[in-house]
Amino acid sequence: MTPRIDDLYDIALPQQPAVSPAGEAVFVLRRADRAADRDMRALWRAEGPLTSGPADWAPAWSPDGRTIAFLRAAGGPPQLWLLPMCGEADPEKSAEPVTALPLGAGPARWSPDGTRIAFTAPVPGGPIDLDAPVEVDRLDYQADGAGLLRSVTTQVHVLDLATGTVTQVTSRHRHTGDPAWSPDGTRLAFPAALDDDTDLTGNLAAYVLDLETGEDRVVLDGSAGPVTWTPDGRALLVVGRADTRAGHAGLLLVPLDAGQVVDLAAGLDRNVMPGETGYPGARPQVTGDGRAVVFCVRDAGRTDLYRVELDGGPARRVLGGPGHVVSGAALAPDGALVAVVSGPASFGDVVRVEPDGAARTLYDGGRPLLAYQERVFTVADGTTVHGWLLRDPAARGPQPLLLDIHGGPHNAWSGSADPARLYHQVLAARGWTVLLLNTRGSDGYGEVHYTATYGAWGEVDARDFLDPLDELVNEGIADPARLAVTGYSYGGYMTCYLTAHDDRFAAAVAGAPVSDVTAMVGTADLGHHIGVRELAGEPWAAPERYAAMSPLSRVGAVRTPTLLLQGMADLRCPLGQSQQWFAALRERRVPARMVLYPGASHDFVLVGRPSHRADYNRRVVDWVTREEH
Repeated sequence: MTPRIDDLYDIALPQQPAVSPAGEAVFVLRRADRAADRDMRALWRAEGPLTSGPADWAPAWSPDGRTIAFLRAAGGPPQLWLLPMCGEADPEKSAEPVTALPLGAGPARWSPDGTRIAFTAPVPGGPIDLDAPVEVDRLDYQADGAGLLRSVTTQVHVLDLATGTVTQVTSRHRHTGDPAWSPDGTRLAFPAALDDDTDLTGNLAAYVLDLETGEDRVVLDGSAGPVTWTPDGRALLVVGRADTRAGHAGLLLVPLDAGQVVDLAAGLDRNVMPGETGYPGARPQVTGDGRAVVFCVRDAGRTDLYRVELDGGPARRVLGGPGHVVSGAALAPDGALVAVVSGPASFGDVVRVEPDGAARTLYDGGRPLLAYQERVFTVADGTTVHGWLLRDPAARGPQPLLLDIHGGPHNAWSGSADPARLYHQVLAARGWTVLLLNTRGSDGYGEVHYTATYGAWGEVDARDFLDPLDELVNEGIADPARLAVTGYSYGGYMTCYLTAHDDRFAAAVAGAPVSDVTAMVGTADLGHHIGVRELAGEPWAAPERYAAMSPLSRVGAVRTPTLLLQGMADLRCPLGQSQQWFAALRERRVPARMVLYPGASHDFVLVGRPSHRADYNRRVVDWVTREEH
C-alpha cells in the first residue's frame, strides 16, 4: 500500500537525551501537532511523558540528580524552568520558571556544586524599534532563522539559585557560545569571536573567564566550537580547528599553560560532529572515570560514537555501524550510555548501552516501509562514489529514478531512514527508484574528499552524479526517459547546475537553490565566509571563476521542467536565488513553477511548520510524477 505523506508525519522523533548521576534517562520527544500547525516538544522518560509541552527542550540534570533544568517557550521567548524529580507523583506540577529575560535564555549548564546555572542569552544594545532604520557597518548583521540582528548580542549569564539573581558575566564579545564550568566552579570556558574583524576573518577563539576577577583570556585562536574541561581543570577539549581553513573539525586537547595542542581525533581523518540542525552528532563528554572522552564522527555517511583516552592512543568506535546515525548521546558516571540512533529500519530510537555492552531500547521510533540498499560506483576518473538505492526489492526492470542531492556541500547521506524526506518512501512504494550519492565534497571519507570541491563547485562533482546514473541505466535499473533530479541548498544548486549542463532529466525540483554564486556571497548571512572558505576567494577578485560556477551563466541551455521550493525568510540561500532562476526559465518558456513558504527560514524543511514540511514533500512527488514529464 502506498503511504500518505500526512500519515508519515505522525512519526514522533526523540531528541536530546540526558542522564542523571544515578543513570535515569530523559529525552525530548518531538511530534507534529496538525491542529496548531507546529511541533510539540515535551520531556519524556522510558515510562512516558514528564511534561506536556508544548515547547519543552534542552533537559539538563542537576549534579545531585534531584532536578532537571529545561527550556520552555510558553507564549514567548524560551525561559529556563526547573523540574523537581522527587516528592511528587506528577513532577510537572512543581515545575517553575527561573528566568524572565526579555529575549529569552539558552540551555542550562549546571555548576559542579549545583548552586548556579550558566547559560547564554540574547542582549539588546538598547530599545528595539522594528520600524527604525537599521544601521549596518559589519557583514554579520543578519542570521538565518533570526533575521536582522540589529544591536542584539549573545552573552553568558549566571543564575544564582539561592537568590534567583541573574548576572551577565560577559560583555566585550559580540556573540558567545555555550559556556562550560571548570571542575572547581571558579571559571567558565566558551567560544566567542576573536576581534572586531571576525565577520571577515571567521576567527572564533576559545576563552576562559575567571569569575572572581572578571578577566578572560584566549586559549585557542582558530575555529572554536563547543568546549568542555578535562577533569583536572588544566585543559579544554574543543571541537574545531587551530586555523580558519575549510576542512575537518578536530577534537582538540588545549592545555591552559600554552602547551602543545593535540587533536585526539587526528588518526581517524574524519570530521568531529558535535550535532546541530541538519548535522547529527553529540557534544564530546568525559567519561565518569575521567580517563577518556566520547565524541561523534561522520564516517561513510553514518555518524558513529567513538572513545579516545585523554592521554592519547587510537580512538575506537563504541556505537554505530553501516546505515546508522547517532544524533544525541549522554553518559552516566558508571559508563552507561543513552543515545538517539536512527538506522535503515528506524527513524529514531532511544537506546541504553550498559558498560558491559548490553543494550536495550527505551523508546521505539517509527519504522520505514523500505530500506536503502548500499552501492558503490566508480566514475570516469577513477573516483569511488558511495551511495544508496531505495527500491522495492521485488521490483524488476527499469524504473523511473529520482536523484536526490544532499546539501552542504559537506553534508552526507547515511542510508538511515529519513523523516525529513518522506517522499523517498512514497515514490519507492509507487514504483520508483531513489538514488543518494556521497560525491566529492561529502563528509565522512577523509579531508581530501571533503575539500575536493573547494573553488570548483559543480565542476568537480558533476560527473560523480552523472556517471552512476549511466551505470544504473546500463544495468536496467533506471529508465533513461524518466530521470528526475532534486536537492536542497547545495543540492538545489547542483540541481540547477546539472540541468544547465545536461539534458537527461525529465523533471527537476530545486529546494532553496543557489543560482548565482556572486549574488549569494553578497546577500546570504554566511555569504562572505562561503566565498572565502568554499569558493576560493571573493567574487570581485575572480569574476570568471564565479561565472563558471554559477548555473545562471548557462540558464539559456536549460530545458528541464523545474519546480522551485523556497522559504521566504531564508537568509542562507536567499529568496532572490530562486527568483532569478524562475524568471529566466519563465522568460524562455521552460515549464517552471515557484512555491514560496511565508516566514520560512532555510531549515524549514527540518524544523518549520508541519504543514510546510508536508507540502514540500507532496510537491516533490507531484512534480516528478506529472504525466507530461
